[in-house]
Formats: sequence, structure tokens, C-alpha cells
Amino acid sequence: MPGAVDVLSSRPRCCGGMNAVPAHSPRPTARVLLLDRSDRILLMRGRLPGRAEGPASWFTVGGGLEPGETHHEAAAREILEETGITAFELGPVVWIREGVLHIPEPRYFQEQYILARCDGVEPERAGWTELELDLIDDIRWWTLAELAGTEDRVFPPGLASLLPPVLAGAFPDEPLRIPW
Repeated sequence: MPGAVDVLSSRPRCCGGMNAVPAHSPRPTARVLLLDRSDRILLMRGRLPGRAEGPASWFTVGGGLEPGETHHEAAAREILEETGITAFELGPVVWIREGVLHIPEPRYFQEQYILARCDGVEPERAGWTELELDLIDDIRWWTLAELAGTEDRVFPPGLASLLPPVLAGAFPDEPLRIPW
């Protein structure tokens, strides 16, 4: 991606030494900053596969790309599947984030955070898979003040401090690389 840091030189290391990286292929992922007309963001609360009894965290709507799918196509599909919301507008990719996640085996994720707007209707769980029903505990709209005041774990880290420029419509020329 033009303007982004060289992935190979900045790629996180893990799993077996200073220079070791996961053998798995990278997982391109579309994450969605789904905002309503009141600037609330929709987040899901859940646990990772392989850690069903582990601590829960809040995170954005989204998921991995299907073969042949673009990030924007995946974002649209994930909004529909995870929220049931059919009327939304997709915007630009505003952030990128890369790192290793253990689910339970290490996997290298390449996330693009895509802005989307909708009317803020109540999300539905009808499109959730059995795994999502098992691992996702809650889905709800958050104001920036609620997000800034929570002590719950939220991903991406620092979401409350990253959102104000996005809410103000100040999008970077190139997606901003945010920490894993």
C-alpha cells in the first residue's frame, strides 16, 4: 500500500525466537468502523477461538476476506452477516494494522479498517455462525465518551483516541498504520 511502512521490515516476530515468524500465510482482514448518524460506533464483545473460557474484549465488526474478495466487499458482507444491517455507506480505508494473533495457533493478520455509516438500527444476530453465537457475548453502539471511559479491553488498542479525526471527517491521504 503506497505510503505504508515496509511490511517485511516491520513485521512482528513471534513463536520461537527473535527472527521467527508464523509459517501460515497472512490473513487479510476487513475491520469496519461502523458509525451511526450520531457518531456512535458498533462494537462486538467476545472471545477468541481456542480461548472460549478466556477474557472477553470489545472489537469492531469484520473478518477475513473470502477468495477473490476485496477488502470493501468483505466489509459489506461482514456488516450484513454480523449485524443484519442492510443500509450502509462504505467509505475509505483509514487505518491498517498487522500482527500475530494466536487463535490458538499463530496467524499473521493484515487488517484494513474501513469507515462505514448507517442509521444506527439495532443489530441482529440472525446471520451469525454457530461459532460466533458461542464466542460473541454482546453487540452494541458506543459513544466516544463511553469508549473513552471504559475499563474493558477494546481492540484496536487506543480506539477512543484514534476515532476523533475520523468522526471529524479528517481522513489521511494514505491509511494510518496503527499499533498491533
